[in-house]
Amino acid sequence: MSDLHYLVRQPKKASENPPLLILLHGYGSNEQDLFSFAEELPDELLIISAQAPLSMGFGGYAWYTINFDDVNGKFSDLKEAKESIDKIATFIDEIKKKYNTNSDKTFLLGFSQGAILSYSLSFFYPKKVNYVIALSGYINTELLPQNMPTHLKTEYYSSHGTVDQVLPVDWARNTKPFLDKLRVENVYSEYNVGHGVAPQNFYSFKSWIETRL
Repeated sequence: MSDLHYLVRQPKKASENPPLLILLHGYGSNEQDLFSFAEELPDELLIISAQAPLSMGFGGYAWYTINFDDVNGKFSDLKEAKESIDKIATFIDEIKKKYNTNSDKTFLLGFSQGAILSYSLSFFYPKKVNYVIALSGYINTELLPQNMPTHLKTEYYSSHGTVDQVLPVDWARNTKPFLDKLRVENVYSEYNVGHGVAPQNFYSFKSWIETRL
């Protein structure tokens, strides 16, 4: 059992096996954050917004700890990150089974820390999701399996703000070359925003999802 708390938006167009979209919020946020997108996203989707397991107090949660100290600067707890990846993988299986979703139409959308884990999960569990939407994140090379999967079928949508003050855009710019090397379908775009999602960014990934439904 994953024991992750989550919010649900049922499909507005009922079907026997609905396509599934899982939302993973960023560091210090919660399951309400990305769920604000839900009403504007395609009616066919079953939308699940998961809350990260680590409480930071004041309604904030994290998928893994980010430590700040004078010697090492900022660094991530990779053990916790991998535990969260495994937990999310189990959670996806539970949701697919509970709601009888379409196994060929599983979308995983992450913002910031949620995006970093979405990339990693797609490499550790290559058949778990079909589509990854990674907003304001990057591929953390310390969070990759020892043997990268070959013949990966996942498709990726990546975007980043050019003036992101939290995760530098230069980190995100490595995404496309990395995914191109794996020979997977991917698009990468930038928007003139900080660490957030511009309206045109929202409409861009919404359209990307719609064409894959």
